[in-house]
Amino acid sequence: MGDLTPANQGHVVAVNARAVGAQDEQVFVTVYVERQLFGIPVERVQDILIPEKIARIPLAPPEVAGSINLRGRIVTVIDVRTRLGLPKQAETEGNVMCVTVEQGQELYSLRVDSVGNVLTLPMRTIEQNPSTLDPRWRGISAGVVRLEGELLIVLDVDAFLDFSSGQQAARG
Repeated sequence: MGDLTPANQGHVVAVNARAVGAQDEQVFVTVYVERQLFGIPVERVQDILIPEKIARIPLAPPEVAGSINLRGRIVTVIDVRTRLGLPKQAETEGNVMCVTVEQGQELYSLRVDSVGNVLTLPMRTIEQNPSTLDPRWRGISAGVVRLEGELLIVLDVDAFLDFSSGQQAARG
């Protein structure tokens, strides 16, 4: 992944949503947070990037890591670990990856541990959340997919970015 560029230099990965016949399949951009695999529907993804600098926002909620300038637009960076109630990752150079999504007219960049692959999965493989899934995570999950050796949690982007309650998404 040495060919990744800072956010101000444009797209790291070109992600194009494509129409799939009769919605038989769903395409996901996969990310890891605390060794857990999450899938973000590709049609929600605008950019995948390594931000050059994240500017802190005074008095922002703890899950708001700051903001970045993405081609002239101010984008709020959400620390997914904090939003999910997980411990913070040690700050080191080059370990910040972001997946930018759009909600309404706003862009949000989700700060994750790493970005995986783009997966195309049959819709029939998406199952309801298991009862063993942490109750704090059920509210932001649109289902799960059993993959070989791991479980993919389908991220409900709208629920994850719903700040109207004024609480972290992962609080039970």
